[in-house]
Amino acid sequence: MTSPAPQPALRPAWRFLLAHPAHCIALGFGAGLAPKGPGTIGTLWAWLAYLVLQQWLSQRQIGLLIAASTVVGWWACTTTARHLRVADPGCIVWDEVVAFWLVLWLAMPMGWPGQLLAFLLFRVLDATKPGPVGWAERQFKGLGWRGGWGILWDDFVAAFCTLLALALWRF
Repeated sequence: MTSPAPQPALRPAWRFLLAHPAHCIALGFGAGLAPKGPGTIGTLWAWLAYLVLQQWLSQRQIGLLIAASTVVGWWACTTTARHLRVADPGCIVWDEVVAFWLVLWLAMPMGWPGQLLAFLLFRVLDATKPGPVGWAERQFKGLGWRGGWGILWDDFVAAFCTLLALALWRF
């Protein structure tokens, strides 16, 4: 008796996004469906969302939102990766969203040039995975809860590296 052939990875579309709440969250409410650069689009979405949210939420409330978004995102990323049958699909952008919210929350207030620098630093670190970011990406792999955390973890390390670079730039 032979084992069944592995099923190919699914390519997400709007139908997939709307099929489960985890998909909607993990794919950044549609940002992850971008045909090119979904991580960049997800980070831009995070930037815009943060600028809107800070108008209504206190710093404490934003911190609580980031914490809650991390826990919910862990579930959403785990579930969505499992449904897509890919350990860390590029269409999952919630990791960029939460990590960039963390950068902005800890680095604000800063003007447009500082925010743009934070965006560029974060994207370069997230995309190229140098040093500690690459190490973080290798630590947690798979389609279970460990892999779901891994989707978030390397972006948090990229966020902290971005914050370190911003701190050095400021001082």
